[in-house]
Order: sequence, then C-alpha cells, then structure tokens
Amino acid sequence: MTDEGIKLIENFESLQLKAYKCPAGIWTIGYGHTSGVTQGMTCTQAQAEQFLMQDLGTAENAVCKYVKLQINDNQFSALVSFTFNCGAGNLQSSTLLKKVNINPADATIRNEFMKWNKGGGKVLAGLTRRRQAEADLYFS
Repeated sequence: MTDEGIKLIENFESLQLKAYKCPAGIWTIGYGHTSGVTQGMTCTQAQAEQFLMQDLGTAENAVCKYVKLQINDNQFSALVSFTFNCGAGNLQSSTLLKKVNINPADATIRNEFMKWNKGGGKVLAGLTRRRQAEADLYFS
C-alpha cells in the first residue's frame, strides 16, 4: 500500500474517536473501522491507527487473493481503498475485478469504480468523490 493510498483512505474516512453511524447505518470508529463497534464506544488516536493497519491488512489480503494479473502499486492501492470501503465480498463479485483480471489497463475500469457511489441506497457525494479519487489513483 502506497503512502498516497493510505492518505486517500484517511482523508475520506476521517478520524473519529467516538463511534458514529455511517450513512449506511453501520457503527464506525477511527478511520472507518466497523468490526465490533458499538454505540458509545471510544478509542484513542493510537487505537484508531492500529484499527486502520488491521483493516488495511484485511483489504490488502483480499486484493492479493482476487486480482490474478500483475498490477502496479497505484492500481493496488486504489483497489485496497475500494475494498477497505466496500468490502472483500463486493470486490470479489464486482465487474470492476472482472475487468482488472482481463486487462488492468482497460479504460472502462474507471466507470466501474464510479458505480459504487451509494450508501443506504442513495448516491452520496462523498462516495462519488472517493471513487473518483480511487480511479484517478488507479490510472496515475
């Protein structure tokens, strides 16, 4: 994972030391950490960074498992950010992954990122910006 990829995730997730419900209604803390988070939970910045590293590891492992062709560091980081946000199952079943596994340079991959901009069934401006940033990183 590149520093640019980590900064992208930190920027879009933003640090929250007290649990909150994300737009999809999921309890979240730190930099987008959801596992085991409950209402009223708090964490320190150090704990948030530890959660981030754990969650990045999970997302990185999924990308390594499902991407079958050679990709560059920026492509890897963009896909890790996507997986961090959308989940490994969504990566695995996505047309985005299918296209990456056919031809990582396919320009239509940008459109596949952009399809994942909804939370709770609604288009969210923040997710649209994130998918744009991920696609830009992927093709940089």
